[in-house]
Amino acid sequence: MRDINSVFEELHTQIASCTKCELCRTRTYTVPGEGPLNCRVVIVGEGPGQEEDESGRPFVGKAGRLLTDILEKGGNIRRDSVYITNTVKCRPPDNRNPNAKEIEACRNFLEAQLLLLHPDIVVTLGNVPTQALLNTKQGITNLRGKWIDWRGIKLFPMFHPSYLLRNESRAVESPRYLMWQDVKDLKAKIDELKD
Repeated sequence: MRDINSVFEELHTQIASCTKCELCRTRTYTVPGEGPLNCRVVIVGEGPGQEEDESGRPFVGKAGRLLTDILEKGGNIRRDSVYITNTVKCRPPDNRNPNAKEIEACRNFLEAQLLLLHPDIVVTLGNVPTQALLNTKQGITNLRGKWIDWRGIKLFPMFHPSYLLRNESRAVESPRYLMWQDVKDLKAKIDELKD
């Protein structure tokens, strides 16, 4: 039986050579994801931004730094303890949301990652990964903070950190406040699963 490292290496090679949609024409690098393959938590974003496209690493820009801050300060969850990936593996032009065709082109890659990693928890950030994995049109405002079963894995939708950057309010019930509450719930669930 092949080990998970070699399977992931092969998957990353397939992602790097993918030409299933137009995003392959404008990418600098594909951004398959990073983190420990024996993780308990996988975080799924929308798609790479400019800094991610230039580095080949997920969540390294402003939104990524905010995500790291929220995980580490809000939930005492080290970034290097989770696997981080995106719904699509190439940057959509001008950092727009990926369209349905682009999401569908990457669906097999994302689902393969999740099924191979088989984490206890998948955190979806924003509408794109939440709607793609749950096959729903419901928005993140309605779904955030709820625990949902996805193929035997606990799925937990949260706001995307870029949404928080566009909505700077720190008032109670603001997106930023709600995300800090959600990350505390996430940490509580991780701790509960350890017992």
